[in-house]
Amino acid sequence: MKISMGCDHGGYLLKEHIKKYLTDKGHEIVDCGCHSLDSCDYPEFGGAAARAVASGECERGIVICTSGIGISISANKIRGIRCALCSEPLSAEMTRRHNNANMLAMGAGMTGPNMAERLVDVFLTTEFEGGRHQRRVDGIAALEK
Repeated sequence: MKISMGCDHGGYLLKEHIKKYLTDKGHEIVDCGCHSLDSCDYPEFGGAAARAVASGECERGIVICTSGIGISISANKIRGIRCALCSEPLSAEMTRRHNNANMLAMGAGMTGPNMAERLVDVFLTTEFEGGRHQRRVDGIAALEK
């Protein structure tokens, strides 16, 4: 799967860890930055990762900042993006099943590398259930118009 990734300085180390984890599993990563621990602003990188998903370049996206909040808000400003901030596996599963989320946000200050790996695995392998949930996803899309 082709996956976009974006982070700010607070999420950089976790992004690098997850990038290697996913690359080792055979996924292709589009790294939208940032590329160091130097202070930077998450909207730039969350937006870039989201645009890669919205354009169809990538199937899914993962964004990381210290809390996960700011970068998820930024990603969700891009039309067609449904980015969910998750800190435990059930939320990652349910946002795929019910919301067809196409991006995962994590907070590096709240989520360690082992849990992040689990969240990513669940997010990438859980399928959207469709059915009655499609009507709700369509309702979310209608809000963007």
